[in-house]
Amino acid sequence: MQIDFTPVKNKEISLLDFSARFSIDDLKAATHTSIDTLLEIIGDAADAELTFIPYDPHAHDPYATDEEQYKGWSLAHLVLHVCASCEEGAAFSSILARGIEIGGRLRYEPDWQTYTTREQVLHRLEESRRMRLAYLDTWPDEPHLDTLRQFPEDAKWRPNLNAKAAFLSSLWHEIGHYEQFRDAANQAREAIHAAS
Repeated sequence: MQIDFTPVKNKEISLLDFSARFSIDDLKAATHTSIDTLLEIIGDAADAELTFIPYDPHAHDPYATDEEQYKGWSLAHLVLHVCASCEEGAAFSSILARGIEIGGRLRYEPDWQTYTTREQVLHRLEESRRMRLAYLDTWPDEPHLDTLRQFPEDAKWRPNLNAKAAFLSSLWHEIGHYEQFRDAANQAREAIHAAS
C-alpha cells in the first residue's frame, strides 16, 4: 500500500486529519511497501554502487561537517538517513499511542561511512522494517490518539502529531527521498559501468 500524501503536500488537509483515515494495518502495509520500494531501487547494486557519492546540486546538510555539507549522499547514506527518521517516527507513535506526552528527539543514525557493503545496507533496511513494525505492535488496542507530540516553543514547524501522524510524518519523509535514491542509483550505475 503506497500512501499518496498529495492532499497534505497541497495543504488541502492537515497531516493529523489525514492520518485518521489509516488503520494500524494500513501503516504496516505502507511500511512494507516503502521498504520494498527502496529495495527495488537499490536492485542488484554492488558495494561500489552503494557507496558511490553522486553529484547533487541541491545538496545541503546543515548538520554535516563543513567538508560534507554540500556533498551528495550515497545510497548507503540515504538508507541510514531514512531508516533513522522512520524509526524515530515509529518510536514517537508508540509512546504517544500509550498516552504519554513527549517531545525532543528519539533519533539514532549510524555513521554512513561505516556502511560499505551491500550486506550491511540490506541488513539495515530489514532491521528497520522489523523495528518499525515492532513499534506499531506496542500500540494499545485503544490508542490515545488525542495525545500530541510536544515541540519546543521556538520550533519553526510545530505540527499537531498524534501517534498515527507521527508515524506517517516520517514515512512521508522517506517517500520524499525516493527520487534522490533513484538519482543516486542511476549515477552510481553509470559511473561504475563507465569505469569498467
